[in-house]
Amino acid sequence: MATYDLEEQEQLAEMKAWWKQYGNLLVGLLTAAAIGVLVWQGWNWYQRNQTAQASMVYNVLQKAVLEKDSQRTKAASGELLEKFGGTTYASLGALTAAKAMFDAGDVKTAKAQLLWVVEHGKDELRDLARVRLAAVLLDEKAYDEALKQLDGNVSAGFATRFAESRGDVLNAQGKKSEARSAYQTALTKLDEGDKTGKGKNSLQDKQANAPYREMLQQKLDALGESK
Repeated sequence: MATYDLEEQEQLAEMKAWWKQYGNLLVGLLTAAAIGVLVWQGWNWYQRNQTAQASMVYNVLQKAVLEKDSQRTKAASGELLEKFGGTTYASLGALTAAKAMFDAGDVKTAKAQLLWVVEHGKDELRDLARVRLAAVLLDEKAYDEALKQLDGNVSAGFATRFAESRGDVLNAQGKKSEARSAYQTALTKLDEGDKTGKGKNSLQDKQANAPYREMLQQKLDALGESK
């Protein structure tokens, strides 16, 4: 029995020594882990709350656009960009407001909205803003600025649109050969997109894209034969 007590005392002494050496570290790690969990949960709640609020503001913006209320459209879009810029609704709102402002003749505001998405948006929404901004700049005959928006990487879904837009700008500049090449690239990208599908989906995509393909071909034919 005495031997057993001695063994217990030795184990207890070892535990005390271990705790003295590593106890503060262990407590610190456990505290940090607990704080990390709380922070993560808090961040997720914040994100969900931001998204929910942004959704409500976006609904207000959509209603204002339908009612052609430019002031409310600007106000709602401004609130989205200022308070909820990290949400997808901010980019969607800016794109929606840009179209409404352009249709209302307020090109300056439309450009500002599109530029915000170009600078802060992500993926396809950013590419959509780039191609729309390029179209506005083309109307203003700001050709070099339009081409800058069309430079660089682009998501596969917008490759055809970008090539077509580049062709439009180059054609407006009188650069027929370069425009022809851009339109040919657009047709190639469109055909590649049709081939990525399989079976029935591929056929449906080809049929749906037929009017667009015909328009691209018309633009290409209008340039005449290459010299």
